[in-house]
Amino acid sequence: MSYVVRPARPSTALAGSTLPGSTLPGARPHASTAPAGAPAGFAVAVAGLDLLVLGLAFAAAHAVRFPGELPVGSRAAGWIEFVVAPVIVLVWMALLASFGTRNARIAGVGNEEYRRLVTASLVAGACVAIVSYAVQLDIARGYVAVAFPLGLLLLALERKVVRTVLARRRARGERLQDVLLVGDGADVRYVGRRIAATPVAGYRVAGVVTDCDAVGSTIDLGPQRVPVVGRIDEVLDRAASGGVSAVVVAGAVPGGHERLRRLGWQLEEHGVELVVSSPLADIAAGRVHERPVDGLPLMHVETPDYRRRFGKRLLDVVGAGVGLLVLAPVLAVIALAIRLDDGGPVLFRQTRVGRGGRDFSILKFRTMCVDAEARMATLESSNEGAGPLFKMKDDPRVTRVGAFLRRTSLDELPQLWNVLTGSMSLVGPRPALPREVAVYEDFADRRLLVTPGITGLWQVSGRSDLDWAEGVRLDLHYVENWSFLHDLVILARTIPSVLRSRGAY
Repeated sequence: MSYVVRPARPSTALAGSTLPGSTLPGARPHASTAPAGAPAGFAVAVAGLDLLVLGLAFAAAHAVRFPGELPVGSRAAGWIEFVVAPVIVLVWMALLASFGTRNARIAGVGNEEYRRLVTASLVAGACVAIVSYAVQLDIARGYVAVAFPLGLLLLALERKVVRTVLARRRARGERLQDVLLVGDGADVRYVGRRIAATPVAGYRVAGVVTDCDAVGSTIDLGPQRVPVVGRIDEVLDRAASGGVSAVVVAGAVPGGHERLRRLGWQLEEHGVELVVSSPLADIAAGRVHERPVDGLPLMHVETPDYRRRFGKRLLDVVGAGVGLLVLAPVLAVIALAIRLDDGGPVLFRQTRVGRGGRDFSILKFRTMCVDAEARMATLESSNEGAGPLFKMKDDPRVTRVGAFLRRTSLDELPQLWNVLTGSMSLVGPRPALPREVAVYEDFADRRLLVTPGITGLWQVSGRSDLDWAEGVRLDLHYVENWSFLHDLVILARTIPSVLRSRGAY
């Protein structure tokens, strides 16, 4: 979570290709200081795409509502809609602009862009309804019922395509905004690693300013090592001469809020943005509310709700019930294949720890030989798993059919029965083994506050490829920030994740 303080008036120092002086070793000269590394003309290009898809939506609505009718005369069916459609499109376009849906600062990451898109579209629909009623304009309801939902759908798909293209370019190191990271050693490492691991956000750390490491040394941010280019007292000089477009303050700085306030003013003179990282980590924006007190923005963090939710349980029951019925033929084929492979039992039962620390028996299709547990001790030296987990990419205990089931995640289908009976959910933290729970530390046991799931953030983010700490962090993030919409998003992301088979072994 971070906050951006925008320069009040752009400085001519940034109007050219670089700032005065030499650039930082990690920075790249850029011709534009568009926020978040967006290309020049980004908003214009997106506006052109918006106009195109809205034109297609209204053309399709006319073809559906008035098939074969051409508005060539005053009595032709659909002539009112044909005349009014361009006006509606222009109003819709203006609202998309006024709600900031094309703002490069929100492009490519987060849900804010889609939220603004939906809001602007609803307002456009409301404006059309009010004006039509006020002037007694007889627009066919079927025409409106097709044009507006289709327009919103096409806009969302268009923005998704733009995000995908932008994300791929940023992943290749293009269209990134070079920033200077300021703070003490622990804070710059934490924030810097999160930035480096998420290039889709549009930032690239070009240098670090800190009093905790020697100038000229480098700091490991995971995917990259970044040089320490100065001490905190030198932050303004380094920002003014380093070719960066923003300064990211990670944690507290000497001098407190008064120094930070002055730093913002000083950076403004050079056209450099000030970005302040919040100390609140892994907390969804929906749980944070700003309460201004005499010009001081206080952040109120809502307490998470860990109660069993009716909507979530209803989704589990319906989803698991329908899944078992629809997939019954697939389950039968898999069971037959397992029996024919080695003649052993079809299902594998294992004790896991669920909500509130209660044990339950998880069901899976058996993917290993029948004496797999007895042979595990001889394979401990080959363990590739994270933390207390045991994992091997080429585990010799996995059967031929089992290898396919694991790669496609079909071995987890029997867990739908666990979901139906209430010991698991469709979405939730990874169901933990008792030996994992025995070594939990530093609040990791908070994963047990909610029901474990067949899928979750851990699955859509890499599964077995994740290290232990990252897996725990993702599970805790889910527990603290649950929402029904978040569950639906994770379920949607599970399908491509399973198809990619990343971390499935």
